[in-house]
Amino acid sequence: MAVLAVIIPVLMLGVVLALGRYEEWLLPNEDRPLPAPPAPVGRPARPTGPR
Repeated sequence: MAVLAVIIPVLMLGVVLALGRYEEWLLPNEDRPLPAPPAPVGRPARPTGPR
């Protein structure tokens, strides 16, 4: 019984922390800017090096 008295609160804390992380992932903060889009893939239109 003493083991349950220790394990149950620890498991409940883990569930609460996991739900908090899930909520942050599901509903991101609108104050934070979105990351920049990735650069286009492919070769450049014109050579940029010396000739």
